[in-house]
Amino acid sequence: MSKVCFLTGKRYMTGNTVSHANNKTKRKFNVNLRPVTLISDTLGEKIKVLIAASTMRTVNKHGSLDRFLLDSDDSKLSSQAIKLKNKISKKLRPNK
Repeated sequence: MSKVCFLTGKRYMTGNTVSHANNKTKRKFNVNLRPVTLISDTLGEKIKVLIAASTMRTVNKHGSLDRFLLDSDDSKLSSQAIKLKNKISKKLRPNK
């Protein structure tokens, strides 16, 4: 798997390592990714994914994966998370 958060799409950041002599060399700041199993109450599924530690705290703050996805704006979610959000919202909509 690539080093990208499944829910938010966070990637590495670039910057410089600055020595005592003020020499600058390029480096990468990787995202703190953790393998977790998230449970969707609406779909009744377990989803094994890599998410950033900061995203995990946000999911815990919202209470569940479903609530996190439904409350989040689509511009802040990855394409995979948007598909999961649409699946959840479709299941919650009453059939006409």
